[in-house]
Amino acid sequence: MNVITAKHLTKKYNTGKAVDNLTFAIEGKKITGLIGRNGAGKTTLLKLIAGFHKQTSGELKVFSENPFNNLKVSSNTIFVDEHMTYPESLSIAEILQFAGTFYENWDEDLAKRLFDYFGFSKKQYHSRLSKGMRSTFNMIIGLAARCPLTILDEPTSGMDSSVRKDFYRALLKDYIEFPRAIILSSHLVNEVEDILEDIMLMKEGEIRLHKSISDIKEFAIGLQGNRETINQFTRHTEVLHESSIGNSAYVVIEKNINQSVLQNMKKAGIEVSSVATEDLCVYLTSKTKGGIDDVYNRG
Repeated sequence: MNVITAKHLTKKYNTGKAVDNLTFAIEGKKITGLIGRNGAGKTTLLKLIAGFHKQTSGELKVFSENPFNNLKVSSNTIFVDEHMTYPESLSIAEILQFAGTFYENWDEDLAKRLFDYFGFSKKQYHSRLSKGMRSTFNMIIGLAARCPLTILDEPTSGMDSSVRKDFYRALLKDYIEFPRAIILSSHLVNEVEDILEDIMLMKEGEIRLHKSISDIKEFAIGLQGNRETINQFTRHTEVLHESSIGNSAYVVIEKNINQSVLQNMKKAGIEVSSVATEDLCVYLTSKTKGGIDDVYNRG
């Protein structure tokens, strides 16, 4: 069952379209990664889903209802990002205590265990925490709330690598124990791909790709070898990425070619390899086929 459906969803600002004509669906009880570069429209899309913003045009349904200023959506959704604020007069221990009154599925025991594990003091105040510790505390709120729709917008901002690893493990363990729809926005594809089931890749307000992790791993192949030989096989194929040094080239194409062509490539001396998920996301969101190499290519 789909928790979120969108049809021709668009959000315009004075500077242009942050979200441009999106049509997609996100299932419940699944961890979906929202991936894209800065300015791709990820946060705008997440805030539309959470009901913070109203779309300019198109249709958006969350729990089968329009999310904007919707009590049902807001009571079943938590939005975690680095800008979360709490009453200045409350200590973080008091914040945890009061959080239980807002969220129907609040797990007080989990919140306390995470609180102790990450070394927080009951007398600390949220505004006085370091950036990484604020993100860690926000993560505790996001997990313990156990909302049917949990939105995590770059939740690991400021965390060191060991805390990020703990966060990802905690997220996966808690999801297994209490399955729900989780959307995780992140730039660190290599860190999160093992816990994701789907990836929705955004570029300049549009969805470039929306597939399961297993399908994405089979989406493209890399070709390494003589540039002219590779060109002979790819002249009628869309190239996702290409780079070259002298006569040697590396080209990435979609894996929608038959086995006989692949065999002929190998016989011609072309090395065929898989493409890492993180690299594919970079290639698909790049403005040029060659990336930074195009800056130095005067040919």
